[in-house]
Amino acid sequence: MESTKLKRPKHKGSPKLFENPILEKLTHTHIAAPLIIFFTTAAALIYYGIFQKGFQAPQILAWFLGGLAFFTLIEYIAHRYLYHIPASTPRRQKISYTMHGVHHDYPKDKTRLAMPPVLSLIVATILFIVYRAILGDYVFGFLSGFLVGYAAYLAVHYSVHAFKVPNNFLKILWHHHSIHHYREPDRAFGVSSPFWDHIFRTMPRKSPSSERTAVGKSIDDQHKGPAHAH
Repeated sequence: MESTKLKRPKHKGSPKLFENPILEKLTHTHIAAPLIIFFTTAAALIYYGIFQKGFQAPQILAWFLGGLAFFTLIEYIAHRYLYHIPASTPRRQKISYTMHGVHHDYPKDKTRLAMPPVLSLIVATILFIVYRAILGDYVFGFLSGFLVGYAAYLAVHYSVHAFKVPNNFLKILWHHHSIHHYREPDRAFGVSSPFWDHIFRTMPRKSPSSERTAVGKSIDDQHKGPAHAH
């Protein structure tokens, strides 16, 4: 079944979200900041788990992989049900737009492709407290995997919007996310992996044009050539 083409305008530049200059500045993040923070934090957690808590490397690795897999599920759920929350009231509309709608309108705004580091660290601290209460010392392996999953997601998401489609096996991620942005916003919620879209049956609908969609171009623009990096 052919899906309806998305008629949502795409803008260049970076919109203003808050009148308060401090809040506005906090909404802009260089991608290097969260990547350095979370890869470093994950490494510190693994180090602490092995050298201070006495875990063997295979134990830490098993919990690391568990945390990594769990993140991919959280990524899917958050994108589908939180970022795309129905804008049924003005307040919900404002929250939805600030969290994610602005990204759909300005997909090439590279400074808004990651949660601000301060907010991310607060969330990570809360997760550590919650996971520690549930998992005990296994949190050092599990949370490190979770944070690496988040950092990997950020890296993939940034690359998809900033660079041309690669001519290798990773191009499926470019096409998958492009379909979500430019054709079917109710499908293709996985960014770092389409796995959960397969499980929950939200893979893109089959159509000839969807296979050719390139990041940064709408379906109508495909005849104009491949997307260019910005």
